[in-house]
Amino acid sequence: MEIATIKIKGMTCMGCVNSIRNVLSNVPGVAQIEATLEPPQAIVHFDSATTNLNQLKDAIIDAGFDVVE
Repeated sequence: MEIATIKIKGMTCMGCVNSIRNVLSNVPGVAQIEATLEPPQAIVHFDSATTNLNQLKDAIIDAGFDVVE
């Protein structure tokens, strides 16, 4: 199990936080998500045999948010 902290740009409310949680929970291999508005980020526990950091970032971008590198 790996843990990634992904900084996210474009979250403005708790609805955005919930959207991030929903999108990431649909990625296979994601075990746990902690998304926060302050700071705007998601801490994701995932199985690296099933998914990777780029797939997580792509899911966030596809949901209409930006990932801060």
